[in-house]
Amino acid sequence: MITLLRISLVIIGLTTITSMNAQTIDQGKRFLYYERYKSAKDVFQKVLATDANNDEAAYWLGQAMILPDDRTSKDIADAKALYQSKLASSNSNLLVAGIGHIELLEGNIRDARNHFEAAISLSQGKSIPVLNAIGFANGNPDAKNGDPVYAIEKLKQATQIKKFNDLDVLVNLGDAYRKNGDGGNAILSYQAALTINPKYARANYRIGRIYQSQGRAQESIFMEYYNNAIASDPLYAPVYLTLFTFNYETNVPVAAEYFNKWLSNSDEDEKTCFYRASMKYAEGLFMETINKCNECISAGGESPYPNLFGLKANAYNKLKDSIKVIESYTEYFKHQSIDKIVSADYVEYAKNLLKIPGNETQAGLFIDKAVALDSIESNKVSYIKSIATIYESQKKYNDAAQWYMKIILIKRNSGKLDLYNAGYNYFRSAGYDSAILVFNMYAQKFPEDIFGNYMIAKSNAAIDTTGNLGLAVPFYLKAIEIGEKEADKTKVKDKLMGSYQYLIEYYYNKMKDQENALIYVDKAMALDPTDTQMITNKDFIMKNDPKNPPKKVPATKQPTKP
Repeated sequence: MITLLRISLVIIGLTTITSMNAQTIDQGKRFLYYERYKSAKDVFQKVLATDANNDEAAYWLGQAMILPDDRTSKDIADAKALYQSKLASSNSNLLVAGIGHIELLEGNIRDARNHFEAAISLSQGKSIPVLNAIGFANGNPDAKNGDPVYAIEKLKQATQIKKFNDLDVLVNLGDAYRKNGDGGNAILSYQAALTINPKYARANYRIGRIYQSQGRAQESIFMEYYNNAIASDPLYAPVYLTLFTFNYETNVPVAAEYFNKWLSNSDEDEKTCFYRASMKYAEGLFMETINKCNECISAGGESPYPNLFGLKANAYNKLKDSIKVIESYTEYFKHQSIDKIVSADYVEYAKNLLKIPGNETQAGLFIDKAVALDSIESNKVSYIKSIATIYESQKKYNDAAQWYMKIILIKRNSGKLDLYNAGYNYFRSAGYDSAILVFNMYAQKFPEDIFGNYMIAKSNAAIDTTGNLGLAVPFYLKAIEIGEKEADKTKVKDKLMGSYQYLIEYYYNKMKDQENALIYVDKAMALDPTDTQMITNKDFIMKNDPKNPPKKVPATKQPTKP
């Protein structure tokens, strides 16, 4: 009787612990839903402290480590070590799926897929949690790696399992569609979740995110969904953070309201300290921003929040203190995960490096990094132009030309301005051969435009300074041919006059050809009868035969800039 009683008490105790753990795990998952990762970690760690073999708690603890958008490589390594240590004594299919997630973050795509398929096989394809874990890992639109088509397949498989009613699966399915560029089906999936539970804030929030991605023109629509999310669950912090960010640069008071709501529904950690400093930056209090960043960095000990150094750099940028900007960015690059650094960080760092002599090579390397990191052509061009214009303002024309040349190589369809910038800066730096190369490209691409041949002529004239080789002549002749066809001569007058003047001097002084010299004098006077230089030239040439004896035409200053 006593033995039976003890057994009963043990069973009741185990049942109570299991029930308490299940309840606590649900509580931890709820914190994850609200993106309160610190609180979620605390919950799952407490579960594992009392039940070290709880595979579900181990899985969700690992997720709490890797889900934050500011996770570090250490967080990923710690989650991986956790999963591996638990798998040493367990064959949990959920933990196998978790290992696949880690491998996906590490870029080990093949190993990740193998683990995903193994987890599905172990659970015979009938485990909603496993299929959901795999779908989320691959379909998360905020994650770089992952196969959204594979995610859609597995999440749809989960919806076919008997008695399915998992809201998280439906929203993850919507996310996978979104990652795959299918906004229509994404919204349908989110709406399916709302059909089951109209108060599921995450689904309204995700629909709002889709409309917000289409630009401010959709503000009335995405705000409706964001407000629905807030009305259905005022504790749902992610929507407040999104609205804080949305209003940050355009409406600081409104941003501050959402920031305070986010703070009151979030865990207090180094990230919240960073956002407090960000509010001071938005208010234009740049020294206070720097002081707050330093306070937060000190509180962070050996692992300060990396974004604080980037914010300090921005604040010093506003104060025009390039040395401090460089110092802050150096710390930022040292502490920040490489996958969190964006092109704009490299560009701002490079621009400040260029303000201090001797850093040109290093600045160029960082602009190259920015270009390599971005896949959008217009952004690449913008980064390169930012350094090219600095060199141009410093009158380092050859450096400017080389950077402008990179724009030509990157753009699928370079225009007149692109070719002008590269060619003219080569010309100004006395890099005439390179200038000719670029202006040949210009002339071939825009054969009806006088400018290409005109600049080829000027470049050749700069090489053949005596005119003995006649290098510039055919190109001035071509420039004249094109210019004289132009209906509106005012557009090409300066280039025609420059071409006529060169040929007048060439035929008179070099070829001793009075007749041809006068032909181009007459052309110039027909274009501008009031040009005093041409009137003087004509009078001189008519009275002085270059063959008997030659007297040079008075030198004229050619236009310095086309």
